[in-house]
Amino acid sequence: MNDTIRDVVFVDGVRTPFGKAGKLFEETRADDLIIRCIRTLLRRNPGLPPERVDEVALAATTQIGDQGLTLGRTAALLAGLPRTVPGYSIDRMCAGAMTAVTNVSAAIASRQYDIAIAGGVESMSNHPMGEGVDPNPRIIAEKLVDPEALNMGNTAENLHDLFPSITKERADAYAVGTQQRYAAAVERLTEDITTMAARSDEGWTVATADELPRPGTTLEGLANLRTPFRPHGRVTAGTAAPLTDGATACLLADAETAAELGLPVAMRMVGFAFSGVDPETMGVGPIPATEKALARAGLTIDDIGLFEINEAFAVQVLAFLDHFKIADDDPRVNPWGGAIAMGHPLASSGVRLMTQLAREFAEHPEVRYGVTTMCVGLGQGGTVIWENPNFKGAK
Repeated sequence: MNDTIRDVVFVDGVRTPFGKAGKLFEETRADDLIIRCIRTLLRRNPGLPPERVDEVALAATTQIGDQGLTLGRTAALLAGLPRTVPGYSIDRMCAGAMTAVTNVSAAIASRQYDIAIAGGVESMSNHPMGEGVDPNPRIIAEKLVDPEALNMGNTAENLHDLFPSITKERADAYAVGTQQRYAAAVERLTEDITTMAARSDEGWTVATADELPRPGTTLEGLANLRTPFRPHGRVTAGTAAPLTDGATACLLADAETAAELGLPVAMRMVGFAFSGVDPETMGVGPIPATEKALARAGLTIDDIGLFEINEAFAVQVLAFLDHFKIADDDPRVNPWGGAIAMGHPLASSGVRLMTQLAREFAEHPEVRYGVTTMCVGLGQGGTVIWENPNFKGAK
């Protein structure tokens, strides 16, 4: 028996344009969004025989309707993969696609799979977060969790309370910066965005770009926005990821199989970790998850040359940066902008972070390691560390 651990590589990743909930994709099925991503992956990688795919793991936070029915299997069938290719669904709220990646990667590393597709989708137009849920009354009655923990905006306000140095003004400035970085990088971002047909009352259109960015965002404009989660609060629509529809998918393989099939290698997985935190301050989740992942990999924060941090809220990113003594405007952090600009379709965002990091690695051969990390509803964090195959030394 060969029990050596294999290297897992990120081959390619794609996503649909991200649309504002209730707008671009309001009349588009969620499964059609993810099917489009899978088909695009297969088209972009013609050297991959479809029958070699060992698994399709897809995430959705609200697993009902067109996001239910074992989405990984149904989407695989509808995308044209052979019937011999299995699939399943997964839910870790915002970190669903990230967990799909780590699950199949663990199987690839342990020689159970050679190639897998992982991703996620969320139609927040048709399936708002929390739709159809029935929280056990013990959660509240036995004071296991504060009721505010069930509202992500309230948890962001709690972070401002926990870290008084993270002022509304700092959060506003960060939000303006991420909009500017997105605007500067938008042409590079479109390289991994697949077109998507969308229907509305006005007829059919072909979506080619994200709907949500506001490149003209200013500090003055953000200062006047209302604070919906608390009177005189600090969290606004300008410092939070907007409600979004979209899907992502990526192709993962072991290094030897990728070489055999002539598949590109965009990143190598170094390790990953998930961590639980107080649900009331779920935004700190990336901090212990990153510490755990770094410790397991034998690395420190100083070894990381690029950070892709999901911007659920500006305050959550700033808490991470303060903890690791990283400046608010550090060029290593979300250099092409983040979810505050482009949106956060919940379960799909983890792969968006990875696809973006892979492109950034290609432009920075001086960087060896990068991180994708995100906070997760109900008090969790997830982090994956990646190695740059283009590394030429010096960092």
